[in-house]
Amino acid sequence: MKRRFRKTAKIALVLVYLVIVAGAVVRMTGSGMGCPDWPKCFGYYIPPTDISELQFKPNHQYKKGIVIIVDEALQVATKDFTSGEVLNLNNWEPYTEHDYAIFNPLHTWVEYINRLIGALSGLPILIFTIMSIWLWRDRKRFLLLSVFTVLAMGFQAWLGKTVVDSNLAPYKITIHMVMALVIVAVILYLIFLSKTKYRTQKFDSKFRNVLIFATALTLIQIILGTQVRQFVDVQNKLSGYFNWSIIEQAPLEFYIHRSFSILVLLVNAWLYVRNKKLNLGYGKFLLVSICIALEIFTGIAMYYFNFPFSSQPIHLVIATILIGIQFYIILESHNSKHLKSDIQTT
Repeated sequence: MKRRFRKTAKIALVLVYLVIVAGAVVRMTGSGMGCPDWPKCFGYYIPPTDISELQFKPNHQYKKGIVIIVDEALQVATKDFTSGEVLNLNNWEPYTEHDYAIFNPLHTWVEYINRLIGALSGLPILIFTIMSIWLWRDRKRFLLLSVFTVLAMGFQAWLGKTVVDSNLAPYKITIHMVMALVIVAVILYLIFLSKTKYRTQKFDSKFRNVLIFATALTLIQIILGTQVRQFVDVQNKLSGYFNWSIIEQAPLEFYIHRSFSILVLLVNAWLYVRNKKLNLGYGKFLLVSICIALEIFTGIAMYYFNFPFSSQPIHLVIATILIGIQFYIILESHNSKHLKSDIQTT
């Protein structure tokens, strides 16, 4: 059962990362408001593909909750009814969460697919939560953490609704991203706890402490990065492309984010050397080095080549992978400390 639990948790982790990737694509394409309502899309379970589907139709059967666009505003059907020859607003009410009423089929379907992947990611989480009931006697933390993950996914879904209702408020997007990282961390912890064999690694307190600091730096960089991304998105809407005059107007977060990257590089370089020098055995640190190299490459591409298409979402996704690997190495280091204590006790 424990092995099945671990496999299911790994599937959930992959799907959660796919949600992060899909969310990055949504932001890259500007599709965040592709579905202006939640959880449906223009009131449909399967969204429309043409603007004609969102225009009033005479003698048409409407169901409660269906959305149409009237005079550049959203109107929501208040009940099931069949329309007459002319629009009767008594059967409709204005959508009041926001005033965004633009239909773009590409944006709608990009956002819809993002929501589908999000819903799909919840299935393995529900499955391993049920499995954790049978593992209660072995590891009580399995059930507690699994239930927490289910609740966190529900909270994340609610956050997604508030992001849409706020018309993509920057601080809500940031909270949404941080919550996704919390879910990733909990699933990684469950994957680690359900291992049947642990590699022999050396514990080094300096390495562990600096690693925690490096992980915190990555988190700060991700938070700052979401703020910088919001600035870039706004400027792209205004000018159509990122130019050097915009860089001169960049907020303070932009320069902090850029400067912190040097600190991130130096701290992780120290960790890499110490891991090799003391032969600590944390093999996953090679993946950390690769992620940082890719982060630097995409960062340079964005700064010097006017933010090439897809460079920003790739930069973000790599950062989320990086912090996941760092967190897992922290778990390995913590476990090696306990194994060392057990050996000394024995």
